[in-house]
Amino acid sequence: MASVGRLRVAVIGAGAAGLCAARHLLARADTFAPPTVFELTERVGGTWVYEDRVGTYDDGRPVLSSMYRDLRTNIPKEVMGFPDFPFDKSLPSFVHHTEVRKYLEKYCDHFRLSDHIKFSTTVDSVQPVTTPKGWQGLAWDVTTSNLTGQKQSVTERFDAVMVCNGHFYDPYIPPIPGLENFKGKLMHSHDYRSAEPLAGMSVVVLGAGLSGLDIAVELARVSSQVTLSHGQPPLRCILPEGVSQAPAVERVLEDGAVQYQGGEQARPEVFMLCTGYRFTFPFLGETELGLRVQDHLVTPLYKYLVPPAFPSLFIIGVCRAICPFPHFHCQTQFVLSLLDGSCPLPSREEMEREIEAETASRLGRGIATRHLLKLDSDQWDYNDELALLGRFQPLPPYWKDLYEANKGHRAEDLLNYKTYRYTVLNDREWTVQRPRAQNA
Repeated sequence: MASVGRLRVAVIGAGAAGLCAARHLLARADTFAPPTVFELTERVGGTWVYEDRVGTYDDGRPVLSSMYRDLRTNIPKEVMGFPDFPFDKSLPSFVHHTEVRKYLEKYCDHFRLSDHIKFSTTVDSVQPVTTPKGWQGLAWDVTTSNLTGQKQSVTERFDAVMVCNGHFYDPYIPPIPGLENFKGKLMHSHDYRSAEPLAGMSVVVLGAGLSGLDIAVELARVSSQVTLSHGQPPLRCILPEGVSQAPAVERVLEDGAVQYQGGEQARPEVFMLCTGYRFTFPFLGETELGLRVQDHLVTPLYKYLVPPAFPSLFIIGVCRAICPFPHFHCQTQFVLSLLDGSCPLPSREEMEREIEAETASRLGRGIATRHLLKLDSDQWDYNDELALLGRFQPLPPYWKDLYEANKGHRAEDLLNYKTYRYTVLNDREWTVQRPRAQNA
């Protein structure tokens, strides 16, 4: 049992965000009771735990992994890790996904988090409870079931809940007219594991985000004829032989042909949707909590974290186009500063006004509604703002500069950027070494 006065916090998920939350809660024994982490699977690591199979397990549960066999990170390890736990310096800058999983397991072991994780446990519901004993008059009843043995439900009460369940497992299928007419193999990148099964085939890859680009490059290596279909300006970097570009797919015709914007048609053998994922919180009564969860948007959230009406619920990691682990680090530190009172929380009305103003500002800059959570280069000001408000150490200046430089290298040199090697010299300076054979 927690000693009197210490806050009990539930953490949902033992991926990178959940482990980060648990690590910092555990480090603050003065204010917080040891956290309870609920993890659906039997391992830590979340999306970084590779699963060879796709679809469902034998017991009917869906396979959540979206990791593909040969994935290497697209962010250098020098800025990918948690600020207080760097990757092994002997590793290359761009590591295989198995190294990220090992890194998270080492993080878990180093900070002795496993004893606080309830594995093979599903969170069935998270319900707010009004009580004078709760933090700001609010508590949370978290009902869970253990998936091993007899499935018995247990309800525990917490002062706060940190939702860290990730959002790379529920594929977003865009509403393409006539999609049901496609006669070849239709798949989402969620179910892609390796290129060999598609060797020599004609493939339309819809989406030129990071996974779309990665998969197109992989398919080119097995002599697939790849059309990268997207709505962005044409990519200017050198693409692999066998990869061409086309406008976004507009519809699938009755005869199964794919039609691009502009009218051109194609008849690929495979239609691969690299269209991202939906936010899914099956344990939250979203309507009851006043949350609106759309395909690419969760709102209203103060500082992209807190529903104004329920300020002891925190949804970690919904922002997109970010450097994830340091982002989780900053969000977690900010949450703890709210809970310990060192950062006073504005009133509900003030939070709602700030959300409206921030939304209007981003829409006014031409950002589409579906991209409101896509921070991209705005993430650095956001992280710094959280550090200022939460009174914790901001990320060193090199973090932004190195990350943004890598983004430029990726845009210019898609085929080779993962062979670059970065070295951090101090808080402000870093160097990059490129293989001599390159012209870039």
